[in-house]
Amino acid sequence: MRSVSLRWKVAALITLACCAVAAVVGALVHRTTLERAMWLGEGRALESAVAVAENHRAGAPAEPSSSWTEWIRSPDDLPPPLRERLAAASSTPWPSSATWYDDRKPEQPWMWAAQWVDGGRVAISQIEMGSELLRLRALDRAMVQAALTALVVVVPVSVGLAELANRRLRRVAVTARRIADGDLDARVGGKGDVADPRGLARWAGSDEIAGISAAVDSMAASLQYRLLAEQRFTADVAHDLRTPLMGMLAAAELLEDGEAADLVRDRLRVLRALVEDLLEVSRLDAGAEAAERIRVPLAELAERSAARVGVEARVVASGDPVAETDPRRLDRIVANLVLNAHRHGEPPVEITVGDHVIEVRDHGPGFPPELLSDGPRRFRTGAAERGRGHGLGLTIALGQARVIGAGLTFANAPDGGAAATLRLPRQAPGPSR
Repeated sequence: MRSVSLRWKVAALITLACCAVAAVVGALVHRTTLERAMWLGEGRALESAVAVAENHRAGAPAEPSSSWTEWIRSPDDLPPPLRERLAAASSTPWPSSATWYDDRKPEQPWMWAAQWVDGGRVAISQIEMGSELLRLRALDRAMVQAALTALVVVVPVSVGLAELANRRLRRVAVTARRIADGDLDARVGGKGDVADPRGLARWAGSDEIAGISAAVDSMAASLQYRLLAEQRFTADVAHDLRTPLMGMLAAAELLEDGEAADLVRDRLRVLRALVEDLLEVSRLDAGAEAAERIRVPLAELAERSAARVGVEARVVASGDPVAETDPRRLDRIVANLVLNAHRHGEPPVEITVGDHVIEVRDHGPGFPPELLSDGPRRFRTGAAERGRGHGLGLTIALGQARVIGAGLTFANAPDGGAAATLRLPRQAPGPSR
């Protein structure tokens, strides 16, 4: 189910709030107006009834108005509700009177008033309230029209205002995704500055979105600073080790042949390979590598890569696949994947070559769960029984795959074994040679 945009959620909340306010205000105005109309109607009816009673005492005849009726009658002629109210008011010491709103005909309501006169007679006044009802209905219609007009204006304005905040939040989300994809120069407020690791200088706002933006920029600046420090450390260590290592290799060649000399030369070669790997990792981390692309026969390159590292692997090719890529970097990737399968898996090692796809798999215990979830990590080789190594082979393969614009994924085969799949781009993302 597609989620609703924050802009429409805010607009819906504002609309509901406006409707609630309009309903409450409309109900209050309706009730107040109705109570005032009832109060005025009762006053007019009682005033008319008192005038009829006084005219009756003075012997003057009643003169009915065009909007109400006045007469003198027996209490038995009154409507039952009015008679009950008048009887209840008879216990008071002053001249008793009572009123009653007659809404038995909703379209033609009346306000009744009655007051005792001498001789057990009652002065009655009956006022027509239809005009008051019509005015009340007109007021209700006017309030509904005003509320709808306000909504027509408020809803677009609220959508526009919410869009401003929504646009800022989308920018924060886009920047966060760019940071997650490895672009540590991305900033919500522009390109980052490593000298300002907190990234707060450009954010002068004080609202919550500005706070989130500042936090994202601060996080990116901090990550960039730490990664650059790590890259510098790795590059400096590898570079400083290279010179004395070359001297040690030259000195080892002068040793007399024997078991001890062979052991020293072997360990120095391993140390040299580690230093070269560290230098390559530092160059990949610094983004200083660029691919030089030519047309490469994939099956032939896979066979040469496996033979170069001395691993017996079976190459299965579908047709004669060719791709435009960097042969040196592709050879490095395939060689590292084959060597990793040989060291940590079990034979046979198989290389399946298809249209812009190369898959290397073994038949061992498979990749560990942490590698499948988090990806390759340098100096991490999984369980001790998986073999030897420094954990740089897959890291270098992944970095070289990014340089040539390829995708490298790791999975465990259903029938057992680890499978690494390299998918080459069909169009070169950069300049070709």
